[in-house]
Amino acid sequence: MKDENLEQFPSVPLPMIGRLGRGVSTMPDTHETGYFSENNSAEVVTGRNKNARDERLKFAMEVITRKLHEAVKEIEPTQEEWFEAIMFLTRTGHKCDDWRQEFILLSDVLGVSMLVDAVNSRRPTGASENTVLGPFHVSDAPEYPMGTNICLDQKGEDLVVRGKITDVDGHPLEGAKIDVWQANDEGFYDVQQKGIQPEFNLRGVFRTGTDGTYWFRAVRPKHYSIPSDGPVGALLTQLGRHPYRPAHLHYIVEKEGYDRLTTHIFDPDDAYLHSDAVFGVKQSLIAEFVRVDDPSKAAEIGFNGPYWDVEFDFVLARK
Repeated sequence: MKDENLEQFPSVPLPMIGRLGRGVSTMPDTHETGYFSENNSAEVVTGRNKNARDERLKFAMEVITRKLHEAVKEIEPTQEEWFEAIMFLTRTGHKCDDWRQEFILLSDVLGVSMLVDAVNSRRPTGASENTVLGPFHVSDAPEYPMGTNICLDQKGEDLVVRGKITDVDGHPLEGAKIDVWQANDEGFYDVQQKGIQPEFNLRGVFRTGTDGTYWFRAVRPKHYSIPSDGPVGALLTQLGRHPYRPAHLHYIVEKEGYDRLTTHIFDPDDAYLHSDAVFGVKQSLIAEFVRVDDPSKAAEIGFNGPYWDVEFDFVLARK
């Protein structure tokens, strides 16, 4: 005889009806790997991602989950410590706005930004090394003829920077675009001091001629502090670390058919050269700053007194 009570479960197999009545609605998915425990925590969590729509995301989350669980098991944080970690990330998010990205700052001081850059900037032997872009690049800086003084307010110690752009075989690269920018002699970029520094102060774009050479005039840069008034700065203090970057000039050098080079050159005499807060210094990027006291040479370049001379070449790798 037909049981009319079964009609309310038209799509449910008969053996499941008794289970439905006891509150169990479905069988476990085939990719379930068991119940969560301290020993198998990462495997259980990542097993739930079997049906991920993106394989790259699935792979990344598997690695991140595994490493995070390993860290928790090694550190064994208390509930209070874990909550404080959550609140640190919350404060970091609250500090972000259109002008400031505290999470990038956190990535910088943990060395992650430099590591990501290194992974994505592997080059053949002889090519110039990359380093971090930094937050103060401006994409529409004016283009100047070679030799222009990019210091618009005439403050600071005069500096001339010159060199050559070549390929890894030493051939000069004509038409290479060189985008340069730097902090002033007080350690501030123009975008940090709107109304104090002229717009586009200490910024400029140049293009090499047939011999691949470049030169421009500027001022000797100074070390400066990364933003330290937020949670990342507080973390550095707790870790006994300073927030300073050594004095440097920024470069982006590019030419069609070659890898784009984003890099710095560093002042070898800076007190923070060996302890850059964001780990951006590489030995191959340390320049030599030579003081020139010859009035005739100063006059030839367009300076009125002693100046600093830096010669630094860059080598681009083909794509």
